[in-house]
Amino acid sequence: MKFPRAVVIGKFLPPHRGHKHLIDTALAQSRHVSVIVCVRPTDSVPGEIRAAWLRELHPQASVLCIDDRYDADDSALWGRKTIEWLGSPPDAVFTSEHYGDAYAKAMGCEHILVDLARNKVPCSATMIRSNPWRAWEFLEAPVRAWYALRVCVVGAESTGTTTLARDLARALQTVWVPEYGREYCEAKQRCGETEWKSAEFTVIAHEQTRRENEAARHAHRVLICDTNAWATRLWHRRYLGYESELVEKIAAGLKCDLYLLTGSEIPFVQDGLRDGEAIRQTMQDWFVEELDRQTVPWCLIEGSPERRLKTAVERIERLFDR
Repeated sequence: MKFPRAVVIGKFLPPHRGHKHLIDTALAQSRHVSVIVCVRPTDSVPGEIRAAWLRELHPQASVLCIDDRYDADDSALWGRKTIEWLGSPPDAVFTSEHYGDAYAKAMGCEHILVDLARNKVPCSATMIRSNPWRAWEFLEAPVRAWYALRVCVVGAESTGTTTLARDLARALQTVWVPEYGREYCEAKQRCGETEWKSAEFTVIAHEQTRRENEAARHAHRVLICDTNAWATRLWHRRYLGYESELVEKIAAGLKCDLYLLTGSEIPFVQDGLRDGEAIRQTMQDWFVEELDRQTVPWCLIEGSPERRLKTAVERIERLFDR
């Protein structure tokens, strides 16, 4: 290795493939690389989350967060603070910025300038923050999970939620998350179990959320969910007659950008698992009431499968104009 110790510093707000190229270059030429994440309270993505992303993407590097309270133009101060944070001066600093010369000089080390013109990776954090969906190709999986819009399809039994979710994912060339509760119910039925316990809905809500968060890493701009933990609250009410505080707590931590409520105007289809035909409209009314109470935008999707898909796609596309 050319350098025993190197440092890379920046906001990484958010980390993108230009940053990845910079850090990979430092790792290729250095025995040990420290990545310093500069954090301010007003940052749109918390510093520890950005640091966690960088640790996942660059497990060979040491990543630390610092409180960015210093004059950006005072290279001597930044040099002194960097030596303090690292415990000793680095042998090299890798940057893609002109400030690197003065910063390196202040620490008495070499400056390696990497892709200043952004020819190899033509993107910037500013560009991504202004419209992450147009810069999707420059984002890695954990960052995509943060920026992916999440659209959840909800509705009472046999209102076409799964059909719409699947069709939307195909139309938008993205991934979707099937309803884990149905999978759980099928397994329960095979075992001959008919009674529901509150703890089962907590399991369902946890697993649905885990699968959703994992799928978001592979989404193309938007993730389609066939239900989520917020809707699990109503299924708990439907089977047990009351709502669960534990499920409510899980639902409170959800990210959702749009709810699509599938209409109950279509005929009920018995598939051997469903048992709620008699209360389908009651539950549909619950969905309307609860959707009206929460703050995420929602819309009713009705009509033929083709009309439903067209309406839903148009509504989702409007999210990208925000």
